[in-house]
Amino acid sequence: MKISKTHDIYTMDQNNEPVAYAESGDTVIFETCDCFHDTVLTEEDLVSQIDFSHVNPATGPLYINGAEIGDALKVKIKKITIAEQGATVTAPGLGRLENLIEHEETVIAKIDDDYVYYKDLTIPLNKMIGVIGTAPAGDGIATGIPDDHGGNMDTTMIKEGSILYLPVNVEGALLSMGDLHASMGDGEIMGAGMEVQGEVEVEIEVVKNCNYKLLPLIETDDLWITVASAESMEDASDQAIKNMVDFLQQKTDLTFNQAGMLLSLAGNLRVSQIVNPNKTMRMELNKRYFV
Repeated sequence: MKISKTHDIYTMDQNNEPVAYAESGDTVIFETCDCFHDTVLTEEDLVSQIDFSHVNPATGPLYINGAEIGDALKVKIKKITIAEQGATVTAPGLGRLENLIEHEETVIAKIDDDYVYYKDLTIPLNKMIGVIGTAPAGDGIATGIPDDHGGNMDTTMIKEGSILYLPVNVEGALLSMGDLHASMGDGEIMGAGMEVQGEVEVEIEVVKNCNYKLLPLIETDDLWITVASAESMEDASDQAIKNMVDFLQQKTDLTFNQAGMLLSLAGNLRVSQIVNPNKTMRMELNKRYFV
């Protein structure tokens, strides 16, 4: 099954009509626009020309049969295919250097199987998904905002080979995704990665009666990663840390104190992004400590 990028949304909302239906265990391909809705194609296309009502589109939503409130949606990211060209931008008022930027600028970069060619530099390819989430239980949330449902988490670990666990807040989950990056550093400090069109192939599984409620959660070959978004980095950090402590207590015999001390010894608190309306932080811990 393939969902065309013509099915784009700008709010993750339980009232969105599904554009496709899938069963638990199905593999689905999401075709995606870049975060500029494919309108920044040359270095003459500047931020001031972007229609910000059509920024950060997500493709979907997909209804997963059998997904019920209280379940989790296990999304295995099997393959990310991206275009041969991407764009990154800056302008006064954008990103963490907003007050120091004197003029707007766009850089178009060529992309191959190994590198992003930025000016005269080569940056290793790091394909990842910026926006991915399910519908929240209450009011809709703009696709550009990360929260407990997922959304614009801009987390570099949401990449090929990773598994993302998302909450099912409404029947069918209503999964959507978009905003691919060919490369992006942790923080995304200027407000844009190497934004690119592409496709994401995912395998979807409903986890019934999930007993771990503090989602989103990322699993890699080596790591468990708790992800949290909030208005400040401190609040997002506190929530990601608390979620990992709770997860450790659920999976091991460690007490609250002992789990917290383990994170001081072996865990890594990392920035995902600090430029969206909510900031996103993550807590990483090697799987060896969950035995």
